[in-house]
Amino acid sequence: MGRKRKGRDISGWLVVDKPAGMTSTAVVNKVRWAMDAKKAGHAGTLDPEATGVLAVALGEATKTVPYITDALKAYTFTVRLGQATNTDDAEGEVIAQSDARPSDDDIKQALTRFLGDIMQVPPKFSAVKIDGQRAYKLARDGEEVELSARPLWVEELILVDRPDEDHVVLEMTCGKGGYVRSIARDLGAALGCHGHVKVLRRVWSGPFEVDDGLSIEQIDEMAKTTALDDYLLPLETGLADLPELKCTPEGATRLRNGNPGMVLASDVEYGDEAWASLDGKAVAVGIYKSGELHPSRVFVT
Repeated sequence: MGRKRKGRDISGWLVVDKPAGMTSTAVVNKVRWAMDAKKAGHAGTLDPEATGVLAVALGEATKTVPYITDALKAYTFTVRLGQATNTDDAEGEVIAQSDARPSDDDIKQALTRFLGDIMQVPPKFSAVKIDGQRAYKLARDGEEVELSARPLWVEELILVDRPDEDHVVLEMTCGKGGYVRSIARDLGAALGCHGHVKVLRRVWSGPFEVDDGLSIEQIDEMAKTTALDDYLLPLETGLADLPELKCTPEGATRLRNGNPGMVLASDVEYGDEAWASLDGKAVAVGIYKSGELHPSRVFVT
């Protein structure tokens, strides 16, 4: 029989402004420890050297993680021109160099190639699995890594600054599964000068803003106290991109038991995914069919 996990039954979202040099998993573990929570997870990994929004889900909010993972995200990043690295960021070894430096107009023109639906090959040093093993592990072991291109939606990609000839600062808004390092690598290739990410910061992820994020130092200061609870956002925040359907107490009871429950009429169409609420609290996520929500995820409150 498995050992029962200790901790508080606490649910919601805590937004963290992740520092450089810390893994996303380490941030989740820090939050779980600081809040004495039974269960925690995050919505969208950031590279260890990247900073910015890391939304940590606690308790029942972990059931809403897929909806944040699928949401649009925005990044600000600096590309070092003239150098390619084996990791596509500043942590790797330089594997190619060029003296060519494109003009601002050349860069702006090249950026248009990366808008809309594109195909992107992830970095060799990434968490993508190949035959059950992480690509970064195979790459570190010196094995040849071949990754297939994957679809990515890029909503926006703009040049915001050119500090000097060797660096450009870009802003990108994209969908699920985007690798900023791949954008830098492929932009450098398109410009004929090579490139890699030097600095990367996620400024928002779905409904979560970096300005609302706590630093690790703040979390340490408030650890093991109820002060951190004041910064907890409701689990419903993770459902912001789904339509809300209000249900009756009877419908809520049926939904909580895993059965279709009656919901009040709204603008959703047959077959749409939505979430049902009672008195503003999430009851379940599911598919709307003919006046009822057929649950796929049920929240225990």
